[in-house]
Amino acid sequence: MSGRFVVVGAGTMGLGIAYVAAGAGYAVELVEVDPARGAEALRRLGELWDRGVRRGKLTEEAATANRERVTLRAGLTEVAEGADVIVEAVPERLDLKRAVLREAESRRPALLGSNTSSIPIADLAAGLDRPAEFVGLHFFNPVWAMALLEVVVGPATAPQTTEAAVALAARLGKDPVVVRDMPGFATSRLGVTLGLEAIRMVADEVASPADIDKAMVLGYRHPIGPLELTDLVGLDVRLDIARTLQAAYGDRFAPPPLLVEMVAAGKLGKKSGQGFYTWKDGVKQ
Repeated sequence: MSGRFVVVGAGTMGLGIAYVAAGAGYAVELVEVDPARGAEALRRLGELWDRGVRRGKLTEEAATANRERVTLRAGLTEVAEGADVIVEAVPERLDLKRAVLREAESRRPALLGSNTSSIPIADLAAGLDRPAEFVGLHFFNPVWAMALLEVVVGPATAPQTTEAAVALAARLGKDPVVVRDMPGFATSRLGVTLGLEAIRMVADEVASPADIDKAMVLGYRHPIGPLELTDLVGLDVRLDIARTLQAAYGDRFAPPPLLVEMVAAGKLGKKSGQGFYTWKDGVKQ
């Protein structure tokens, strides 16, 4: 298999998407305007492939081939037209995503997708010339471990685009769900509801973060508690999503003051080393 897969944004989600795309045999172009962030993404990808070899999940040959498939680009102007897929994975801000998607569309990919977790696809498609070829491709963190891909169908998304997105999910080893375009879609709307209530419980001193999480893991068989998941997703990301959903559905999605205060203090979860838990070298303490 071959083909070109462009990922715009080398943050946590972007590098995860690049990882699975390279593993699926694509020639991957990872676009990142911040040189330091781009270098860190390549370093992190190397760590992931090395870990796969150590755990026996990858051969040395496969890891080397995956490394060689990924090329770092400083901007979309460095990307040739006609890629099979372009997925934007930049921060959850409407103006930024619209600008990136307009530029990505000018590179004329066969399939254009957004990894947005809450912004309506219709809003993102408003500035596009070919919205029929645009679809939501909501991956989950960590991308290499999570099987789900939420395919979000906008009002202008063509049926063949949805079919192409479902086929892409299969090639990437993901199990898709197809949902209609609504703020928060299916997963963020449900997941954020639980996460925000858990944060309110911490503020009310109902229990410690560890015990709140333990209650959901043992009592409801969740694989991970809502507060640890918030740390993994990023408190800043959760705050952005909550504000998007609040604008759409009202104050039932109003972010708790504790969440706003923690983000303002730089306590963003795993990526900053401190959230509801303390993290060191990517490991919860």
